[in-house]
Order: sequence, then C-alpha cells, then structure tokens
Amino acid sequence: MTDIFKKIFEVGLVPVIKIDDAAQAVALGKALLAGGIPIAEVTFRTNAAEAAIRAFSTELPDLMVGAGTVINRDLAQKAIAAGARFIVSPGFNPSTVDYCLERNIPILPGANTPTLIEAALEKGLDTFKFFPAEASGGMTMINALSGPFANVKFVPTGGIDTANLASYAKSDAVLAIGGSWMVKSDLIQQGRWEDISNLCREAVTAVQGFSFAHLGINQADEAQAQNTAETLAAFGFALKPGNSSIFAGPSFEVMKTPFRGEHGHIAIKCFNVERSVAYLSQFGFHGVPETAKSEKGHLKTLYLDKRIGGFAVHLVRE
Repeated sequence: MTDIFKKIFEVGLVPVIKIDDAAQAVALGKALLAGGIPIAEVTFRTNAAEAAIRAFSTELPDLMVGAGTVINRDLAQKAIAAGARFIVSPGFNPSTVDYCLERNIPILPGANTPTLIEAALEKGLDTFKFFPAEASGGMTMINALSGPFANVKFVPTGGIDTANLASYAKSDAVLAIGGSWMVKSDLIQQGRWEDISNLCREAVTAVQGFSFAHLGINQADEAQAQNTAETLAAFGFALKPGNSSIFAGPSFEVMKTPFRGEHGHIAIKCFNVERSVAYLSQFGFHGVPETAKSEKGHLKTLYLDKRIGGFAVHLVRE
C-alpha cells in the first residue's frame, strides 16, 4: 500500500468536492482541516478545478489533495501539473491509468464489475473507486466481488452519508468512503465554513463507530471475583465464567486477578481497530503492541497506553 493510500485508509474518508470559484479553495481547505479531514478530492466538474487544486497544494501543505472525475489523459496531466497527489476516475481508462503509472502517481480508477477489476489488475492495480456505490449494489456487490478478488480494496462513492456508512466502514474490502455530503456545493458557494467543519467532524466520528462494549473490574482473586459477579447477578445479569474472568451480562467483566488498569478496563467497540488507533493518536493514545489480538489478518482487540480515571482502555472490533 502506498503512503497516500495508507493515509486515505487511516482517515477513512475522501471528501468529493465540486467547487465553482477557486478563490474559495483555501478557506474550504482550512474548514476540512479544522473538521479533522486532511484530504480533498477536487473533481473536474467545473472550470475552477485546476486552479483550486493548485491553491490547495501550494497554500495548504497539510492537506493531501487529489483530483477526481479525471476521465482522460489530458485532465490527468493538468491535475498532476497543478499539484494533485492522487487521481480518481469514475471509470477505467487504460490511457489515463498508464499516464499516472508512468509518473508514479497513485490512481483510483472506477471498477464495479469483474471485467473492469480484471483489466485493472492487469495494470498492477489493486485499489479502485466503486462508483456509483449504492446504485451498483452497495456492500452486497462489494462482498460478492471480494469473493474472487479477495485482495482488492474499494473506495465506494455515491449515495453514502453518515446514515448508511457503517456497513462500508466495517468492511475489510473498503479502504475509505468517498462522498460530498460534508462538502455540499451550496455550503461552499455560501462560504459556510463552520458548517462544513461540523459536518466533517460528524463524519470522522461516524466512520470510527465508537460505542461502549463492557467494563472490566479488577479483583484480588477468584473468590472475590465470584462474589462481585454474584452481586451483579442480583440485577438480572447472567453469569458466564471464563478462565481469567466472569462476565455478568455483556456489559461487565469481573477479573479473577488484577489486570491492566488500577481499577480495571474499559472496552470500546469500533469499526476498524487500525483506523481508530491512527485517529486516536492525535489525542495521545497509542497501541500497546504486545496486547494485540488478530483475526483473519486484522486487529480484533488492542489495549491503548493511556488510561482514563484509573481504567485501562482497549479497543474491540465490532
């Protein structure tokens, strides 16, 4: 995976931008950064696209700008000359793909059928735009394509917003989710930068999928753990004994010996542990490698190195 695709995966979102006035590009870019999304895909759907890409790339070095709706080699040339660091196409154009590969520019060509995927694989590509996502069958189609093409990744775009992104964000076949709902054209035209930042923040939170999993309670020994678990059972929580702990319902894990954290641990569910660790690093959280547990090549659980109120914290993939 290229560094650019790695960054796209960690953010999990690609705002798809249609901008009519390049003079608004810097303010828009600052709104994206303020909202926690350091990525922009500027589509060649308007005459302002090239200038907007140039403004993003020269004025906002922390923003990784790419070009979208690149439907031919000429547009790819203009986009790259303006500073685009990656190219996105709605379909698969061999000439456009070749132009980008010759210049080591990452490209996400559109591929939503086995034929298109096979043609792109022949070019050495393994990551594609899936467009239009919902109209092409959504996650049902992506899951079907992932059968014969298990190592392929998609960036689904089209018909997705915070209301339905969860199924995409949970999928190992999805690199990131593209969309324009957080950068709507009317908000850009009206200069409603704070509204755009708020929509970005909402999207960033939604793509993580954080929710409470359970509370771990440290106890001195097995007898004390049994007593605590039986006390919780008085509230109707069914007990499920294990080797190192006793679960009382799904929400409480009573440890038979002291474990991580002064008081215990807080387990938090997320859609993708690797992505959430990258997101949480800005808040001072980092993974503790020796606690990692994986399943099918992806992290299932991982403790973090920062505690909350004397409780250790670990992520659990939903």
